Amino acid sequence: MVPFAGWLMPVQYASILEEHQAVRNNIGMFDISHMGQLIVSGSSARGWLNTMLTNNIAKLDIGQGQYTFLLHERGGIIDDLIAYRIEEEKHLLVVNASRTEENLAWLESHRRGDVKIDNRSANYGGVAIQGPRVTDLFVNLPGRNHIVDIEVEGTPVSMARTGYTGEDGVEVFFRAKDAAKFWNMVLEKGKQFETKPCGLGARDTLRLEMCYPLNGSDLSPERNPVEAGLSFFVDLTKPNFVGREALLKTKENGPREKLVPFRMKEKGAPPRPHYPVFENDERIGEVTSGTLSPSLNWGIGMAYVSAPNAKTGATIDIEIRGRKFPATIEKKPLYKKSS
Repeated sequence: MVPFAGWLMPVQYASILEEHQAVRNNIGMFDISHMGQLIVSGSSARGWLNTMLTNNIAKLDIGQGQYTFLLHERGGIIDDLIAYRIEEEKHLLVVNASRTEENLAWLESHRRGDVKIDNRSANYGGVAIQGPRVTDLFVNLPGRNHIVDIEVEGTPVSMARTGYTGEDGVEVFFRAKDAAKFWNMVLEKGKQFETKPCGLGARDTLRLEMCYPLNGSDLSPERNPVEAGLSFFVDLTKPNFVGREALLKTKENGPREKLVPFRMKEKGAPPRPHYPVFENDERIGEVTSGTLSPSLNWGIGMAYVSAPNAKTGATIDIEIRGRKFPATIEKKPLYKKSS
């Protein structure tokens, strides 16, 4: 157990490798009760949210969700989050635990009209149930990026077909008082599918194999979505949202640095955050995330490198404990089912 954003969180229950493989091959369940949950409502909620988030909320039907960013005026990332439209003018924002209060303060400072923001984080828990056998565990799953309100074994829940592992799965939200009951029920019901509880360690190795960014490591207020290679989740055709002008400028001029995935060429010590990146003995960037991939059995990571050097297939060097080790800039994702 380790302190994390004001919570005590499990790094692992059994072993990171075992939990990682459970998600890739069967089912793994993560406690995500630490994540923040904000409800944004009011007759002008949708229009207002569209000026605060980068993706286009107006495209969501009731029961749909999308990945998006909350930016400051200079285009830097305050948080990455999932926004669900749960009623005509009511949205659920699932945000990073370490950013919940900051998000709330930022949104409140820009709030207008009859928009209301409720922080329900303390009253609601959540789990992520991920893996190829999730469809055996639950029937009538919602569609990808959809959310539905249902009852599971008598417990009212909101179930969303979303996740952070690259596998099929759901994220389920419920009242905090139902958390332990729901957790135990899933483990009991999922025994026949070899369901295992999973901690932060496996969550990190799984998301990194898919090149999913981690806020605070790969994303920060000093970085924008264009530099992070996540322009897909930014709708620059919207006339107005916080940070739009800065992103347009980055698009026009090209980013100074880009976030790239890489794979080590030799077995050995895995790369870690803040390790320097070189090309031909010139320092060109820094590692933001790194680990030993349980699926690939190679060191992998992501790094910001200067834009001219951010070419897929290029050889770079990662300095690990004073020695340089070769790596290759790869395409996303690093892990594919065929590999």
